[in-house]
Amino acid sequence: MQKILIIEDDKSISEIQKDYLEMSGYSVTCAYDGESGLEALKTEPFNLVVLDLMLPKLGGIEILQILGEQKDFPIVVLSAKDEEMYKIKALNLGADDYITKPFSMGEFVARIKGQLKRYDKFKNAAAPHKSITVRGLTINEDDRRVFMNNKEVILTQKEFELLSFMVQNPNRVFSKEQLFEKIWGFDALSDTTTVTVHISKIRDKIESDPSKPQYIETVWGIGYRFKV
Repeated sequence: MQKILIIEDDKSISEIQKDYLEMSGYSVTCAYDGESGLEALKTEPFNLVVLDLMLPKLGGIEILQILGEQKDFPIVVLSAKDEEMYKIKALNLGADDYITKPFSMGEFVARIKGQLKRYDKFKNAAAPHKSITVRGLTINEDDRRVFMNNKEVILTQKEFELLSFMVQNPNRVFSKEQLFEKIWGFDALSDTTTVTVHISKIRDKIESDPSKPQYIETVWGIGYRFKV
């Protein structure tokens, strides 16, 4: 049974979410502040985290920053803040989805199922491609590690997924919107800054000269492609 952690300070809301998720077959644990939520993540594994941004003791943004490159599970952010800047910030810090309050419980459960299914699909699809090497760049799908000229490069989870997807689809041009939908798993925002930021970070880590990329090329007016 897949395990979900809800970090939400409003107990009435978290209990409703818990009930709906348990009815859908998930095991659910609730934490009512950021510190206890983070402690729960340290003591037991979870398949997905539902994270409110406005939390006592430790806020949702701080939790995203702390988890950063360590997490190996999707995070669905819930927030009353519907401004695009908050969505982009959360996504850039590692959130996989952003749901604005108020929302229907039907939509909530559907988005949770979608994220879990997407993570399972990505891991299963990655299994046959255990190791791919292109001009000194090696991507190990089994342990999700990347090496440049035999030196390990540390990528965040989203950076790894983005690079892996492009490596497995070489020479194909993807728009920012397509990449956002493929990697983040839902329709692109009107501002695709998060894709640009992640591409830039990957280039900084794998390119000898990020201003003249040899792996991830910009196709002006269209998007990006991984060159082999």
